[in-house]
Amino acid sequence: MAGVSKEKADTIRGQLQDAVVQCSERCLYQSAKWAAEMALSLPEFDDSDSGSPMEDVDSQTVPRPSSISSNPDPEEARKEAKEFPLYLLAKSYFDCREFDRCAAVFLPTALPRGSPSELSPNRKTSASPETLKGKGKDPAPVEGSVLPPPNTLPDLSQKSLFLALYAKYMSGEKRKGEESETILGPADGGSIVNKELVGLSRSLEGWLADRQAKGLGHTNQGWLEYLYGIVLARGKTEDAAKIWLLASVRRYPYNWGAWLELGALFGKLEELRNFQPELPQDIMANVFLLHESQTLYQTDNTTHKALTQLQSIFPRSHFLKTERALLYYHANDHQEAESIFSALLHEDPHRLDSFADYSNLLFVMEARPRLAFLAQSATATDKFRPETCCVVGNYYAMKSEHEKAAIYFRRALTLDRNFLAAWILLGHEYVEMKNTHAAIESYRRAVDVNRKDYRAWYGLGQTYEVLEMHLYALFYYQRAASLRPYDPKMWHAVGKCFDKTDRPLHSIKAYQRALGAGTYYDSGSSFGSGASHEPPSGGLNPEILYQIALMHEKLRDVDEAASYMELTMAQEYGPGGDNESSGDEQRGPGTGATITTSEARRWLAKWEFGRGNLSRSMELANEMCQDGFEVEEAKALIRDLKARTEAHKPFG
Repeated sequence: MAGVSKEKADTIRGQLQDAVVQCSERCLYQSAKWAAEMALSLPEFDDSDSGSPMEDVDSQTVPRPSSISSNPDPEEARKEAKEFPLYLLAKSYFDCREFDRCAAVFLPTALPRGSPSELSPNRKTSASPETLKGKGKDPAPVEGSVLPPPNTLPDLSQKSLFLALYAKYMSGEKRKGEESETILGPADGGSIVNKELVGLSRSLEGWLADRQAKGLGHTNQGWLEYLYGIVLARGKTEDAAKIWLLASVRRYPYNWGAWLELGALFGKLEELRNFQPELPQDIMANVFLLHESQTLYQTDNTTHKALTQLQSIFPRSHFLKTERALLYYHANDHQEAESIFSALLHEDPHRLDSFADYSNLLFVMEARPRLAFLAQSATATDKFRPETCCVVGNYYAMKSEHEKAAIYFRRALTLDRNFLAAWILLGHEYVEMKNTHAAIESYRRAVDVNRKDYRAWYGLGQTYEVLEMHLYALFYYQRAASLRPYDPKMWHAVGKCFDKTDRPLHSIKAYQRALGAGTYYDSGSSFGSGASHEPPSGGLNPEILYQIALMHEKLRDVDEAASYMELTMAQEYGPGGDNESSGDEQRGPGTGATITTSEARRWLAKWEFGRGNLSRSMELANEMCQDGFEVEEAKALIRDLKARTEAHKPFG
């Protein structure tokens, strides 16, 4: 595939480098880091053939030498120049994590207060989802909505105002963490909220409505829309949050943090596809759609082609390489995923961003030496990063030192309470330690952080299944299956719960979905419990076939049950194999004799015995003796068969 042209690369590079400055000025450091890495991953071009290296490049695409951006809006530029000394002071306070002090530089008075119910998802405001009147337009008040509050914010530049309000938000988040105290402690729950959200919501709503009323909405820069979207999302007003975050990325598409906040509001692929026409048509939207497809476990050729196209533009992007590795991981292609992660570790050993995912992969692969090396590398770089704590925790989990593993996962959450991987892994460890209450709470917190991660839903299902609360388990397994519809493990769990709740017809349908989903997914790979005989390519899982047979038996459809039992036994010899025509040296890549296939053989032997087919029953009983699983029962059956045969012999 052809790469990006020099002119286009220079344009994108200039915009990304401008984003680094713009995000840094507003203390959005993660977005600034992402933009800087993407800018550096663009291809380099040899300018030696041209008379002047920059003669064909638009002056707007050339990165400015100054670390302070200029504003094309004269009024905003005038305000920024006037506020510049105060802005530098406020930013220095923010960098020192003195958030209240930062906000007080520009907001000497407290923000307006209100009831937490004002952030209710049912409350209609000027930011209600019905207010979007057309693509590219700002939200406007609608009839029947609550009038927006008056604008009480001082007349500041948008940059200074964003910094002050963002500092207020961060101050509230900091206090929320302090009040929550210990992880999973008495105060660590949904009752602790960011107390600045209501004031921020009212202030931003009033400011945005005032700008719209004055006809100045078109001059908004997108940053305050981004902050308002965050506030609404934290207040669970998600539909309105989507509207304002969309407005933000339309006005300034290179703020990666806004895209991430927008993506977090989509729980299913259908929601994202319905929203896609509203997105701007640019390179950032393409990166966003690729990232969301990966987080929604879309591992088809379309996703890989989209990623390949982006990598032709950003050939050195570690972010895109990580996306590729995660796609392979989700598709259960562990070797390919590990090779990409290993290459990334070699290229940039101090990059910790994807180490938690890499450690999960090595845990699944049971690659203990490589996981130990990864833990040493991460600890040498920064032992107090959540990613490092997760790597070390996974290492102890692999050694079955579950108490130590839980300590490190809790440490990761102390550093970042929204670190998804740590909540899920902590839940796994509590399951191993038989602390089901703590496991359920950990998985619930993981769902609160990211409802798109099937592992948390599946973990809840497993835990409730251990407690024999099968209706609860069924609900959570179904949520996991909706996120991973092509993972047989999900449908196998759903089918098992339908069986436990005495719904054999539904169970059969779920098991058939598992068969149709492809090769059975190892049930012990992600959660460290249980094991299964993974069938070879082209085979069917004998455990699922056996369960379908038992469901038909419950429905008194014995002939159909027998056919599935025969199919279960056939998996010993691989696709097309059978015990009459295939000798050991001619067998396909089957599972061989297993407990499940031996159980199917025992069922068939008794069934044939009951209906008088003694020769077939004897044949199956002899095979049971060779299997080595039900030898005593097979011998007893053979004795019964011989006695029955002797009784029917004629005298003389």
